[in-house]
Amino acid sequence: MMNEEKLQDHSYRKAVLAYVKKKYHTKEDYPFKRDEVSAVLRHEDNKKWYGLLMDVEGAKLGLPMEGSVSMINVKISDQMFHDILVQQEGYFPAYHMNKRAWITILLDGTVPFEEICNMIDASYEATVSPKKKRKSNSPANLHIPRT
Repeated sequence: MMNEEKLQDHSYRKAVLAYVKKKYHTKEDYPFKRDEVSAVLRHEDNKKWYGLLMDVEGAKLGLPMEGSVSMINVKISDQMFHDILVQQEGYFPAYHMNKRAWITILLDGTVPFEEICNMIDASYEATVSPKKKRKSNSPANLHIPRT
């Protein structure tokens, strides 16, 4: 993984994009007109989303700040795990998506980069096509984050 001290501001975003490109051969998609920042991460075969990168006003996440923060939404298939995560610093109920099935993770250094990658991996597995799921013999690697 990358050295977190070197990751600041949009560097986490760039690191996430490099990670999914290398591991999943995903090139981000910018499907929203007049929005050159919000990027969708989707499976090549079934086109399902497994991530959404956005910049959002911190206040919309309940943060006591002005200005925007970079974040990623990822899918969580286990409700209990979801409920544990949103109690951790840097995790929120999903912004602008189904709050029961997705979570928002800040990309500002609050959550370690390795943990973000684990959550991306879990989201990828949760949204994989049934055909690919059958081929996979290993369950998604879900790691309970630090407390």
